[in-house]
Amino acid sequence: MDKPTRPAGSAGVTSSAEVFGAPCWVSLMARDLQGAQDFYGAVMGWVFRKGSLGDEFSTAFSEGAPVAGIGALASAFQVAVAWTPYFAVTDLDDTAARIRERSGTVAVGPLGFPMGRGALAADRDGAVFGIWEGLLVSEWLTGRERAPVWLRLRTRNAFEAAIFYGEVLEWASERPGSCQVDYEEDEVVLRRKGHVLARLSSGATGAAPDPTLRPHWHCHFPVGDVDATVEAARRNGGLVVERHSMPEGEEATLRDPDGALFTVTSSTVRE
Repeated sequence: MDKPTRPAGSAGVTSSAEVFGAPCWVSLMARDLQGAQDFYGAVMGWVFRKGSLGDEFSTAFSEGAPVAGIGALASAFQVAVAWTPYFAVTDLDDTAARIRERSGTVAVGPLGFPMGRGALAADRDGAVFGIWEGLLVSEWLTGRERAPVWLRLRTRNAFEAAIFYGEVLEWASERPGSCQVDYEEDEVVLRRKGHVLARLSSGATGAAPDPTLRPHWHCHFPVGDVDATVEAARRNGGLVVERHSMPEGEEATLRDPDGALFTVTSSTVRE
């Protein structure tokens, strides 16, 4: 398949090769597109636009900036309803091969889209993530201190997970421009150009009855008022899983009516 080409005059578009290894997008794998839009529109204040991927996809915007995607393909792909991060790669086929070589799985794809190619994968502990080769919306990647989403991998062993993702996504490699990996107390911290992209935490177990304790990538969305967001979620059929008060602000982990977990937080910086 031909590589996607950069559209003429596309100042807001960059290539996955330029930010390889970094999270470049998050998407909700949903069952019902309109139902998901109704919930997240009411709770998060997002507005939605159809893109070039088809009738089963839309992009969420906040104050005119892209935040996330929603695709009503959970049933078609036979995957769980969940928020999933996508990581930029230079060559999707090579990355998929490295995932398999290291005992991960590629469950869906590679699939071709107008702007590139993507696949859904899982690491050795079962945490699902996506990989993307092609064109990106650069607004999502700039100004990481105001990023629309923070990521945390809850995994069995953060240091072993960092080795897996480092080898697969070329973190902390000798290749110029690779993401940096730092070990801080009991966490692994992923940075690019000094800004935190994700944190990896130990302690998850695949046998846990509580899905928040199983290995998974978790999305944190900054909001202006956590209490108001929690009440909006309750009014629109969501559930509050847990609340936290921290020195840097309030957090609440929520479950949408379809079962997807996500966290809202009042903290605007995660450095």
